Parts: sequence; C-alpha cells; structure tokens
Amino acid sequence: MNRREFVISASGVAVAVFAPVRIAGQKKAIEADLGVLADGKGLNATKRTISRLTDGARKGVRLSEAEGEGPAYLPGIEFANGTIELDLKGKDVQGSSFIGVAFHGVDGTTFDAIYFRPFNFKTEDQARVLRAVQYISHPAHPWQKLRAEKPGQYEKPVKPVPDPNAWFHARVVVASPKVSVFVGDATEPCLTVTQLSDRKKGLVGIWVGNTSGGDFANFKIVPA
Repeated sequence: MNRREFVISASGVAVAVFAPVRIAGQKKAIEADLGVLADGKGLNATKRTISRLTDGARKGVRLSEAEGEGPAYLPGIEFANGTIELDLKGKDVQGSSFIGVAFHGVDGTTFDAIYFRPFNFKTEDQARVLRAVQYISHPAHPWQKLRAEKPGQYEKPVKPVPDPNAWFHARVVVASPKVSVFVGDATEPCLTVTQLSDRKKGLVGIWVGNTSGGDFANFKIVPA
C-alpha cells in the first residue's frame, strides 16, 4: 500500500498526499491531473492562487500573477527520464510572462526548469527573439548567471513561432543529463542543453516566473 505523506499547501494547511510513485521503467503515459493543484494538493511554492480552468477542450489550471517565482509540484510523481508534454498560454507583455515546467525538484528552491518568454516570440527586437526559451537550474544557476557567463547557450529562439497570446504545445525530453525542448509539431529541438545539476530524479510540475501568471493544460508524462 502506498505510504501517505503531508505537504504544506499555499494556505499553510497540511494536506495528505500519497508518497511519490517512481515511474522509471514504466512505459505507460501518465495523464497528470493539474486540477489537484487547485484543490490544495501537491506543493505550491509559487505563493499564487491556483484555479481550475476550462478553455474549449482544454482542462487545466490558471496561476495568478504575483511577485516571486517557483514551481507547483504534482503530488505522487517522481520523475527521472522521459518526456513532459503540456499546453501553455502566456501573454505578449514584455517582462510579464514566464511559463514552463520544473523537474528533478527537491523543494521550492532546488529544481531544474525549462520556461518560455512568450513576449519574445514575435518581437522585432532580434536580441529578445534569441531569448524565447530558457533552461535554469536553481539555486546555483539562475538565468542571470547563465546569460552573463555563457551567453546564448541556455536560451534560444523557438521554432515554429507560436502566437504569444495563444495556447501552444511544448515537449521537454529529459534523457539525463541531456534536455531537449520542442514546440508545436517540430521534429528538431529549439533548445538542447546538458543539465547543470547532478540530480537524476525528483518532483515535477509547472513553473512561473516573477510577476507572471499563466495557463496550463494537458500535462502528460511519457516515461523513458
């Protein structure tokens, strides 16, 4: 029988959840229910309000805008290698839309993440176009440090270019230590990096950046 653990929700209430289930070695895709985050389960390190969202055929969650950044982890999943798929929607407002996924997480401050800057998707500023998708590894390697020390290595443009105000589909393929990012139906990655952390597994969920909210739906994990 699965062991139960307790996590602290955004409201400060201890919520019982099942202990993480290892998915390494499994072949079946996991259709993750993001709605559990709106119910106060999982670990909300974003300090945001999470509400259920239905947009046409998509069912997911909306994270409110707020100061700070961080992940909201799904309960009951320990992710190692495989593919994370999801639909995301941000907005075309410069400096106010950072949305993505966190993986190999330990807590609200230690994790790897891939995130997008939708306001850089179609800008005429070519310097910003080159910064549409980003890899980070917190706490040691935030985007500021990576951009200063290894410019252009951990952030790239996205292809095909999505509408910055509309839903788009992303796939993050983790074959530790290699991470590749695909957008839409692309067969070639728009970003490929070598992880900067030495973690091989951990928590997985959605992620938002400072002052940003975002919409997330159709979260699926396909184990390697």
